[in-house]
Amino acid sequence: MPEGDTIHRAAVRLGQAMAGRTLVRSDFRVPRLATADLAGERIDEVVSVGKHLLMRGEHWTIHSHAGMDGLWHVLAPGQRAPVAAHTIRAVLATDAHEIVGSSLPVLELLPRERDGEAVAHLGPDLLSPEWSEADAAEAVRRLRATGVPVGVALLDQTAVAGLGNVYRGELCFLRGLHPVTPVEQVELEPLVALARRLMVANRDRVERTFTGDARRGRRTWVYGRGGQPCLRCGTRIRDAQLGMEDGMLRQVQWCPRCQPEPQRAEPLPA
Repeated sequence: MPEGDTIHRAAVRLGQAMAGRTLVRSDFRVPRLATADLAGERIDEVVSVGKHLLMRGEHWTIHSHAGMDGLWHVLAPGQRAPVAAHTIRAVLATDAHEIVGSSLPVLELLPRERDGEAVAHLGPDLLSPEWSEADAAEAVRRLRATGVPVGVALLDQTAVAGLGNVYRGELCFLRGLHPVTPVEQVELEPLVALARRLMVANRDRVERTFTGDARRGRRTWVYGRGGQPCLRCGTRIRDAQLGMEDGMLRQVQWCPRCQPEPQRAEPLPA
C-alpha cells in the first residue's frame, strides 16, 4: 500500500498538471458517481493528507484513497493509460492533460466546504506543512491510547497518519523495538520525531532509503529482507505475521539481536 510520502509525491505531480486549470471533461466509472459531470470546474490545488488525496476545485473536491494498488496517471491528451481498461475508475481531462485514476477503492465527490470530513478521523499527518510540537504531542497521546503492540499502533491511521508496513518495520528497527513490544513500554516522543524526519527525508525521493544507501537491496534495514543477514549485526532477519486491529495479518520483519523480544510478549506466528 502506498504510504504518506508516495501519496505526497503523487499530489505534487497531479498539482503540477491540474492546479489552476479547468476540467473540460470528467468520466467517473463508479456507480455512485456515474452521472457526475465536473466539466467547467477549476482545480485549485491537489493535497495529500496521510494516505488520502484531495483534488480541490472551486465547488467540489475529489477524494481518493489508493488502497493496495490504486494509482493516478498523468497523460498527454489521447495517450493510453498503462493499465487494464476495467481498472479505470476516473478520467479527468484539462486542455493539457488527461488524469486517469485506476484501482481506487475509495473515490468520492464532496462539496469543497465539507472535504475535511473525509480526513477528520485521521491522526496528525506526518507530512503536514503545518506540523508542530502540538501535533507531535497529539500523535504520542493517540499512539499511547491504542494500548496495542507498537507494531500495530504505528499502522493505526487514527493515531498518526501516513505510516505503512515499510515505515513500521524500519522505525521499529531503528529504535531497537521488537514489533510486539506493548506501546506503553515505548518511548513514543523520539519514535514520532524519527517518523517525521524519515518521512520528510524521503518525500522527494523516487526510491526511499532508510539506511542512507540508495543501492538496490541496501535501502532498508529489515523490510523485505526476511531470511537475509542483518546489515548491522549479521543475524538472520526474522519474518512473521502480526495481527492487526482490523483482524488482518500483515507481514513484519525484525532482527532478533538488534530488536530483542520483550518479556511476557505474545509470540508472533511464523
